[in-house]
Amino acid sequence: MIEAIANILRIADLRNRIFFTLAMLAIYRLGIFIPAPGVDRTALSDFFADNQNSLFGMYDMFTGGALEQFSVFVLGIMPYISASIIMQLMAVVMPQVERMKNEGQAGQKKITQYTRYMTIGIAIIQASAISVSLEQMKTMGGTDVVIEPGPSFLMMTIITMTAGSCFIMWLGEQITDRGIGNGASLIITCGIISALPNRLRQTIEMVRIEQINLLQLVLLMGFMFAVVMGIVFVERGQRKVPIQYAKRVVGRQVYGGQATHLPMKVNVSGVIPPIFASSLLMFPATVGTFYDHPLFAAMSSAFMPGTWMYNVTYVVMIVFFAYFYTAVSFNPVDVADNLRKHGGYIPGVRPGKQTADHLDNILTRLTAGGALYLSVVCLLPTLLISSYGVPFYFGGTGLLIIVAVCLDTVGQVEGHLLTRHYDGILGPKSSKARGRRSKLLTL
Repeated sequence: MIEAIANILRIADLRNRIFFTLAMLAIYRLGIFIPAPGVDRTALSDFFADNQNSLFGMYDMFTGGALEQFSVFVLGIMPYISASIIMQLMAVVMPQVERMKNEGQAGQKKITQYTRYMTIGIAIIQASAISVSLEQMKTMGGTDVVIEPGPSFLMMTIITMTAGSCFIMWLGEQITDRGIGNGASLIITCGIISALPNRLRQTIEMVRIEQINLLQLVLLMGFMFAVVMGIVFVERGQRKVPIQYAKRVVGRQVYGGQATHLPMKVNVSGVIPPIFASSLLMFPATVGTFYDHPLFAAMSSAFMPGTWMYNVTYVVMIVFFAYFYTAVSFNPVDVADNLRKHGGYIPGVRPGKQTADHLDNILTRLTAGGALYLSVVCLLPTLLISSYGVPFYFGGTGLLIIVAVCLDTVGQVEGHLLTRHYDGILGPKSSKARGRRSKLLTL
């Protein structure tokens, strides 16, 4: 590990990317503690202390504590993620957006620009709803959260929240372009990790006051360790589809003739389905929690974390987004055409349509297994809260995001090392070891 870190520091480009990413994340964490004006933070903290294991605890997890602090980054990266979901759905149902997507870099720039505009619109809508809701929010003791409600507070809060969300969107794009890893995912992961020490202290306090006994704590930690190992095992798993290239004679040179494989991840969609599903599930419960109406109250109670309606909807949305994102990111027809153009084929399968159908069949089974794995891991928060009453951060959704994003970031760092003829972070035999393990995960 020490040698791998030394190799990272020797590569100027990789070193600069890592330091740039850390600097952007530090700016994000600094902004979490810049307060937005007009709110009594003591009353707001009391309100969240009474609702930390509910929807507010979940949203506060994704914003890295910005909601409880009521900082300028209170909306977090979620408006950008919601805009990305809408644009990807539009690429499926609208031919105009699909054509832009197929135009290469120029089309991608247009989609990125439209995503930014949509992010601003979503941020304004969410900021307006939160501003109106804050004026009606009271603690259990009857203290108002907003100091001086009125039009000036609403306008000031909407502008502040929207500007903060746009700045976080810019930070994420800068990390993706000039840093290492996916910017939006790293921002969410940074927020989750930042709250773990505080939640750990809360858990220790629960042990001290005997709300949780020591045996339960040991079993809980062992269970969490097993979940992390399971996430690593599945995230690193691949289905290797054998590929054979025919020999081609070009002039006096002979090309091709080698055997290789097409790696297909067991969990093709990664952590995108839980993030998408969580961001969409927050909307109905948020509306129902903030507005005092029987219909909204019923919707709020139905979609609170832990209810059967929430769990069923969450699983259905995870499965839907797993298949949807897999279909968007991996096109079997395009892969089959590229193989045919370069003289490649799958042994025992005819090139063209049969190859595309074969890959689609494999992808469908892999996605089914990946969606089941994501659903099981993401339902662990409900089990932990109902069984032990542990803080919400120790749930499967947070662990899944942390582990998966860290694996993806480490994989990108290792790719930079290997392209410059250095050993990877896991050592020179890591790729062979991963290849042997991945055979156990073939579906």
